[in-house]
Amino acid sequence: MNQLPTKLYSADAVARLDRIAINDYGIPGYTLMRRAGRAVFDVLKENYPHASSVLVVCGAGNNAGDGYVIARLAHGNGFSVRVVSMIDPEKLRGDARLAWQHWQECGETSRYHGAMMISADVVIDALLGTGLARDVEGDWKQLINKVNQSEVAVISVDIPSGLNADTGVVCGAAIRADHTVSFIGLKKGMFTASGKACSGEVLFEDLGVPAKAFDSVSVEAELLSQPSQWRLAPRRHDTHKGQTGHVLIIGGNLGMPGSVALAARAAFRSGAGLVSVVTRPEHIGAVVTVCPECMVHASVNGEIRSDLLDRADFIAIGCGLGQDAWAERLMHSAMNSAYPLVVDADALNILAKKRPAGLTQKSVITPHPGEAARLLKRPISEIQQDRFRAARQLGREYNAQVVLKGSGTIVQRGDDTFVCALGNPAMATAGMGDVLTGVIASLSAQQTVTGRDLCEAVVGAVCLHARAGDLASLGDDRGLMATDVIEHLRDAAR
Repeated sequence: MNQLPTKLYSADAVARLDRIAINDYGIPGYTLMRRAGRAVFDVLKENYPHASSVLVVCGAGNNAGDGYVIARLAHGNGFSVRVVSMIDPEKLRGDARLAWQHWQECGETSRYHGAMMISADVVIDALLGTGLARDVEGDWKQLINKVNQSEVAVISVDIPSGLNADTGVVCGAAIRADHTVSFIGLKKGMFTASGKACSGEVLFEDLGVPAKAFDSVSVEAELLSQPSQWRLAPRRHDTHKGQTGHVLIIGGNLGMPGSVALAARAAFRSGAGLVSVVTRPEHIGAVVTVCPECMVHASVNGEIRSDLLDRADFIAIGCGLGQDAWAERLMHSAMNSAYPLVVDADALNILAKKRPAGLTQKSVITPHPGEAARLLKRPISEIQQDRFRAARQLGREYNAQVVLKGSGTIVQRGDDTFVCALGNPAMATAGMGDVLTGVIASLSAQQTVTGRDLCEAVVGAVCLHARAGDLASLGDDRGLMATDVIEHLRDAAR
C-alpha cells in the first residue's frame, strides 16, 4: 500500500481514469477489479490479524464486484465468509457479474432482510461507490445504520457507502469505516466535511494504472499531509529579529484580552521576530502578563498610530475584536492601510456587514462555516453542502486567500485548492482560531521579509497549526487547550 498521494480528484475524473486504463492501456476491467479486491484483502490481513470471520455486504455495481473478489480471497485463506447482497445478484452485469459467478464456486450469497444481524469480526463495505447521486433510503439506509450501530470493525471499498465523493456530505446515511481503501485516485470528498469522520484511516492503491494516464484529467485539489508541505527553511546563524518578520495584532475588546495574547504567543512560537499588539488600554497588563515578549499599544478611540502600521510586515485583525464602534474604527484603519492582513473572527463579521474594500490576494480571510455563511449571505447548511464551492466563492467575492476552517480545512488561492488532512476533534475548543491567526500572520510576515510566496505561508501555517494540535492531543479527542497547541508549534515546525 502506497503513501497517500497529494492529488485529489472528483468522482468523474476517477471514472475517466478507470476508462482510460481499460480502453487506452488495455488493462481488462476484471483485472482492475481483482487488484482492488486483493488490496482490500491485504488491509484485512495486516490490520485484523486475529479476525476469523468476515461479513461482505454488496450492492449493485462494480463496488459489489470488488466485494465478491474479496469474499473469494478471504474464503481461500481460511476465513469464515458470509456475503449479503442488497439486490438479486443475477441482475449484475459485466465484471461485477463475473466476480459474483466466481464467488459462487466458493460459497453462497444471501439477500438482505430487515431482521438480519451484523455478526462477524470485520465487515467489508462494498455497497455503494463513488457514483452515488441521491440520498440513501429504505433497506440500504437500514443496513448502513445497522453496521454503524454494531461497532464491528469496517473496511470500506474505495469510499464509505453513502458518502458523496465530491463534497464529503453524508447522503442520508453513510458507513463509518475504520479503514477505507481508495483506488486509482483519491476522492476529494473523503478529506473534508464528514469525509474524515466516515473514512477512518485512508489507504491508497493505484491498481497499476500508468502514470501517463493521469495527464488527461484535472486535479481538483492538493492534499496537505506530508511534512515537506510545511517544513520551514533553516535560518542563517547571523539572522536577527529584524529579518524574521514583524507582526501587528489588532483586537482584544473589553473582556477579551486573551484572544490577542494567544495570537501573539502563537506568532512568536512560529518564528516571528517582533510582535506588536493594539488593544484596549484596560488590557495592556493582561496581554503583557501572558506574553511579555510583545509590545503592547493602547487604542482609546479605535485609531491606530500610522508608525505602527508602517513598521509591520503583516497585520492580523479580529481576535477578540468585537463589533462596536471601537472595533469598526480599527477595522477601517487596517483595511485602508494597504498592508496585507489576515482577517478573522469579529473582523469577518464586520467585513460581512460593511463590505469595505482593501483586501488583496496577499490578504487572508479565515472563516469557520458560520462566518462563511454570513460573508456569503447563505445558510450554514449550504456552506457545508459543498465546502469547495464555498471556498472558491469566498475567494472571488472578497479578492483574498481563504482558509475555510473545519474538519478538512480548505485553503483557496485563486484557482488553487488545498485540503488539510491533519488535525483532530480535540481542537474544537475556544482560542484555536486565535492561535491559527497568529501562526498565519507570523509565517506571512517571515515570507514578506524574504520576498517569498505568501501562499506557501498560508498553507504552511494551516499545516503547522493542525500538526501541533495532533502532537498536543496525545491521541485523545477532548481536553485540549489552545495554549497546549502553542507549546507544540516548535515541535511541529521541526
